[in-house]
Amino acid sequence: MYVTDRRALSTSDVQELRDRAEILDALYRFALGQDLKDGALFASSFAADAELDFRPAASAWGAEPPVMTGRDAIVGIILGGFEGRVETTHQVTNPRVVIGDDTARLTALVEAQHLLTADRGTHALLKNLYDVELVRDGERWVMSRVVIENVWYTGDPEKIFGG
Repeated sequence: MYVTDRRALSTSDVQELRDRAEILDALYRFALGQDLKDGALFASSFAADAELDFRPAASAWGAEPPVMTGRDAIVGIILGGFEGRVETTHQVTNPRVVIGDDTARLTALVEAQHLLTADRGTHALLKNLYDVELVRDGERWVMSRVVIENVWYTGDPEKIFGG
């Protein structure tokens, strides 16, 4: 499920280093696209038929959201649900990567701070573990499946995300 290899590189191949940078960049585009409310940047992190499963994270506070399927739906649901209502900041850390021929797997910790725009005292700070499957898209990589599991949270995620 998670990437737990005991070393970072399998070879000294320069292409592998480029791929690793592009794989990490897909998750960085996901995070920064949300924080900047930049739909094009956010969308660029996903394959057209991507799937995002936030259910494991949301179960920590009793919510049962559906799996989001398709880049356009993911962008619309996440950015649309926060538009004019929620400010976010994301930090990505501890990335681990395994690369196949045209697929890759990424594990990372992502800390996400969410504040209600109208009431900055209402917030949810989540530390989540991401399990990401990626596919090659030309010279870059895009996320084809993202599963987000909550490690811990503080605040009131129900007011940010709903019940």
